[in-house]
Amino acid sequence: MNNAHDESTVLAASADAWLEDLLVAAGAAAYIDDAGFTARVVEALPRPAAVPAWRRPVVAALWGTAAIALVLATPSLFVDLLREAHRLLSAQPFSLAGVGTVLATMVALTWGAAAWSLHERN
Repeated sequence: MNNAHDESTVLAASADAWLEDLLVAAGAAAYIDDAGFTARVVEALPRPAAVPAWRRPVVAALWGTAAIALVLATPSLFVDLLREAHRLLSAQPFSLAGVGTVLATMVALTWGAAAWSLHERN
């Protein structure tokens, strides 16, 4: 077996041990002076490519055109869908409490999903 990989891992770990010790000693929340190294690295990064201003309206127009073409290509499907949606919605009693309950449930589920997806995983 070749132990070169194991030795290089140990050497790299010991070389970074000073930084680990410094972070632990500083509580990882304190500022560590790096003599401007981080700022120089961030300045050296390439700028993100700018999207042309005309792109968003053109994409919206293309999607709108595609939706209209789909409706015109299959009119009976959309008429049937609209009739069924009207039949279902008109049969439901609406109240302010019901709408509020639905909105509160949607907000709770959205915030819960956001909190779950953004929490730190160890």
